[in-house]
Amino acid sequence: MNTSAEMELQEQCGQCEQKSREFLKLLSGISSSILKEDEISSTLREVLELLKAHLGISRGTISIFNRKTGKISIEEGVGISPEEQARGVYNPGEGITGKVIESGMPAIIPDVAKEPEFLNRTGAVRDLGTEKFTFISVPIKAGKEIIGTLNADRKAGRDTSAEEVQMLLQITAAMISQAVQLYQAHHEENQFLIEENERLNRELEDKFSKAHIVGTSKVMRRVFDYVKKIADTTATVLILGESGTGKELVARKIHYASSRHNKPFVKLNCAALPESIIESELFGHEKGAFTGAVNMRKGRFELADGGTIFLDEIGELSLNVQTKLLRVLQEREFERVGGVETLKCNVRVITATNRNLEEDIRNGTFREDLYYRLNIIPVTVPPLRERKSDIPLLVNHFIAKFGELNNKNVRRISTPAIDMLFSYHWPGNIRELENCIEHAVILSEDEVIHGYHLPPTLQMRLPASSISEEKGALQQQIDALEYELIVEALKSADGNLSEAAKELGLTNRMIGIRAKKYNLDFRKFRSPKNTKM
Repeated sequence: MNTSAEMELQEQCGQCEQKSREFLKLLSGISSSILKEDEISSTLREVLELLKAHLGISRGTISIFNRKTGKISIEEGVGISPEEQARGVYNPGEGITGKVIESGMPAIIPDVAKEPEFLNRTGAVRDLGTEKFTFISVPIKAGKEIIGTLNADRKAGRDTSAEEVQMLLQITAAMISQAVQLYQAHHEENQFLIEENERLNRELEDKFSKAHIVGTSKVMRRVFDYVKKIADTTATVLILGESGTGKELVARKIHYASSRHNKPFVKLNCAALPESIIESELFGHEKGAFTGAVNMRKGRFELADGGTIFLDEIGELSLNVQTKLLRVLQEREFERVGGVETLKCNVRVITATNRNLEEDIRNGTFREDLYYRLNIIPVTVPPLRERKSDIPLLVNHFIAKFGELNNKNVRRISTPAIDMLFSYHWPGNIRELENCIEHAVILSEDEVIHGYHLPPTLQMRLPASSISEEKGALQQQIDALEYELIVEALKSADGNLSEAAKELGLTNRMIGIRAKKYNLDFRKFRSPKNTKM
């Protein structure tokens, strides 16, 4: 007959065998989870669920150290709410988790209520004075680097000792180390992309603020006021204007002045793509939808969800694509090319064109019903020839822009050069002016843009009516240069002919002859204080 001591020993051995089987079962389950081809976050959550089920822990968490921010945050957890998880952010050395990250040594806190360094920042362990909780934290290592912690807390008095739980957590931490390392790298990359996206959005918002749509003319003030009224609505906007007037700038201003400014601004030039791929660009396509569609791709409407889509040159769309666009505007839904799933979109649509859409309707190349859907709020951007008073502001803006880009210190533009800009008719509008100033900034050698730095098409248009247009192109450009040098010298000399002649290396008689040739009155160059009343 077995003695009571032998029976107790047999019982203990049986319990040990049972516990060993449980531990092996746990480790086998963890191994199986890691080998699955699931997303890393799903794998880590499944591991925590296994630990909770087999070890009887109340809560299990995985905290990961972000090397870019220097913060430790709970990335996966069980037995903890999303709100509690979001509060679990620490610095290295802060709290138990921070000390484990800093030291690389595991920690067992037998009673968290009596441990001042247990911060309970998540608030998950409540009523610390009424129940005894044990907290166990072990480091997760990638080589010699500490990349995170595996944490568990449980009520005291469980069959499995805290030391046994710590041992199992350390084994688990070693098993999931590679998955956590991948999670860490992925999370840091996402964090970087999020921060970079926010930075770029801030730059775009600043770049396309009202101050950067340059203009104080009456017609532009009307545009600014109108944009302010319509920005924070959901209505479709049709921006009309000649090529180069700045229609995209106006579209961006509408977006960044609206409540959607933190959401995407996605643009598409409808004239830049052939009809065969424009539908795919707008609505996306499924894998295998056509030759070359090796992967599923989201279209511009999906990418712009919650924000604004800007469709430039809308008049270039084929009738087939116009029909599908009309459905999106009416129903706010579409299917990807080759797909059957109907997708919803919350997008503010802004379109632009330099065409006469009403004439296109009469010609049968543009749908009338689509036109009325697009033309809910029309905005007309005036051509540069109707806002010439803005030319000096635009010129100064472009001089600063291209001076910085090309590392050139250009301080001003000469009066004759400005006269040339005012006398030109600007068929290419602001885009043409921008190109002219970029060209001039690059050529400037004395911190001033002169008339001869401007393109030949502008140099032919001299403000001095006495210069014959019958002269050859070479003589006209020589006259233009001479005119400009005399004007600059007279301005510099405050209208003093003798000083101007000295600056140019001419006699008083010679400069007088040339001033007469160009109908220049030297008295007009005198400052008010030197003008006799």
